[in-house]
Amino acid sequence: MSRRLLSVRKSKSRSRHARNGPYSHVDAWEKLGNPGWNWADYLRYSKKVETFHPPAKEQTDRFPHTYDADIRGTSGPIHVTIPPHVHTVDALVQRTLVNMGIRVIEDPYKGDISGTWIGSANLDPKTWTRSYSATAYLSPSQNRPNLTVLLGALASRITFADESDDLGLTATGLEFIHQGKRYVVNAQKEVILSAGVPKSSQILELSGVGRADVLSRIGVEPKIKLPGVGENLQEHEFFAVSYELNPATKHETPDLLRESEYAREALQLHAEGKGIMRTGITSFTYIPLSSVKTPGAAKLVQKIEREIEEWKNEPGILPGFQKQLDMQLATLRDDSLPDFEIVAFPGLFSTTATPGPGKFYTSFMGFLNHPLSRGTVHATTNDPEDNPEINPHYFEKDSDLELMVQTFKYIRRMVHTEPLKSGIVQPEVEPGPHCTTDEHIRDFIKNTHHTVWHGVGTCSMLPRDEQGVVDPSLKVYGTTNVRVVDLSVVPLHIAAHAQSTAYVIAEKAAHIISSAHEPVL
Repeated sequence: MSRRLLSVRKSKSRSRHARNGPYSHVDAWEKLGNPGWNWADYLRYSKKVETFHPPAKEQTDRFPHTYDADIRGTSGPIHVTIPPHVHTVDALVQRTLVNMGIRVIEDPYKGDISGTWIGSANLDPKTWTRSYSATAYLSPSQNRPNLTVLLGALASRITFADESDDLGLTATGLEFIHQGKRYVVNAQKEVILSAGVPKSSQILELSGVGRADVLSRIGVEPKIKLPGVGENLQEHEFFAVSYELNPATKHETPDLLRESEYAREALQLHAEGKGIMRTGITSFTYIPLSSVKTPGAAKLVQKIEREIEEWKNEPGILPGFQKQLDMQLATLRDDSLPDFEIVAFPGLFSTTATPGPGKFYTSFMGFLNHPLSRGTVHATTNDPEDNPEINPHYFEKDSDLELMVQTFKYIRRMVHTEPLKSGIVQPEVEPGPHCTTDEHIRDFIKNTHHTVWHGVGTCSMLPRDEQGVVDPSLKVYGTTNVRVVDLSVVPLHIAAHAQSTAYVIAEKAAHIISSAHEPVL
C-alpha cells in the first residue's frame, strides 16, 4: 500500500516544505480548529516513522524512478521502498498519461501529488517482507515490563469516577471481556482508545459518551453528551475497469500466481530476494476534475455547488460542518488540487471475470477521495459483543456518484491513448463494451464499487460546539484523561491512502502524551 500521499498546493514564494495553500488537505484540519495539525507537522512525524531505501539499480535501469532524499526519513521503524517487477505496466501507464498532458511528479512525498508518479510501499528490501506496526513497533518492545499484550480480549467500556470536577469526568479504568469473563483494568494516568473507526465510537457510547438519543435507545446511562460520536463518517471507495494486456510485450503480473506450479516457484524465488512476490501497486495518478475536459465535468462543478449551498441552508446544520463543505468546494474549484485518483493495478481486479490461462491483465481503479456524503457508526445494543451498525450513506449525495462516472470516462480516454491503446487487448474485460451510457456506467459503479477501508471522522477532532469529539490534544471532551488515537479523529478526509496518516497520528499522540506527563523541574 502506498504511504504519505497528501495534496499540498505549491507556492513559488515559499519553501517546498511549507504549507502551500489554505485548503490543502492537512492544513484544513488546523483551519477547522486544531492548532498544530498541519502539513509541516505531518511531514516531520512522517519522516520520523520511516527508513527509506532508494530503488535498486535493477529498477532504475528499467524505469527512471525519481525521489527527493531530503524529504525521506532515514532512521524510522517502518521500512519503505519502491517495489520492483511491474515496470512494463508502469511504463505503459506513465507514458500514456504524459501524452494526455498530465505532469510527472518527481517525488509525491513532498506533498504535491497532482500528476502521475510511482508510489512507495512498506517493504523491507533486505527480506522483501511487509514492514508494519507489529514488526516495527511491537516486536522491539514486547519484553518491556510495562507492556502486556492480551490476545482475544474485547474492550467493552471505559469506567469513570462517580463524580466530576470542573475539568470533567476522570476515567478509572477499562472493562474488557476475555474467554467469556469480564475484567476491569485500572488506569493510573490515562485511558487511550485506539479501536479504529467502527469500534472507538461504539466503546464511547457503551461508556455513556455520545448522542443522547443513541444512549437512550441502547439503555446506557448518559455521562457526557457528545452528539458528534459516531457521526461524520467519510470513506474512500473505488471501482475497477479491467483489460487484458497485449501478449506482444512480455509481462509478468500476479495473475500467474493462480497457477500452482508458478506460485511454488515464485515462493522459492522470494526466499532469494527475487521474483514476482516483491510486487506492489506503483502507478498512481491524482487529477483535478478540470482535466477531464467534458461537458459533464463542467456541469458537475455547478451541481456540487448547488448541492453544498442547499445542504448548508438546511435547518440544524452545524457551523463546523459548513466549514468542511466550504473547504471541499474550494478544493473542487482549485485546478491545482486533485479531485479523483486512478491506480493501475497490475492484474485482473474483477467481480465477475475469470483470468484466462497464460494471460496478463491490468485494472484501473477509480477512487472517490472527497465524498460529500457522510455516514454514521452507532451501537445498536449495550452488549459489546454486538457489532455497531455502520451506515456509510454511499452516494446519498448524487454528485459523489457523478464524480466517479467522470473518473470512469477518463479511464476510457486513457485506454484509447497511446501507448496504452496498443498495449491492451480490446474489448474491455469488465464492464465490457455493452456499458456505453451514463446510466450504464452509474449502474456498474453502484453494483461493483468497494470500500477502501480508509474510514475517518467518527470521533472527529473539532471544536465541541461543532460536533467535535476530541480536542487538538486528542482528549475526549468532558473527560480529564481519555484520548482517542486512531483515524477516527480525522475531521475531513484527505486525497491519500490512510496508512501513513495512522502512523503520524500515533507518533504525534505519543509526543503529546509523554509531554503531558513529563516531570516539572
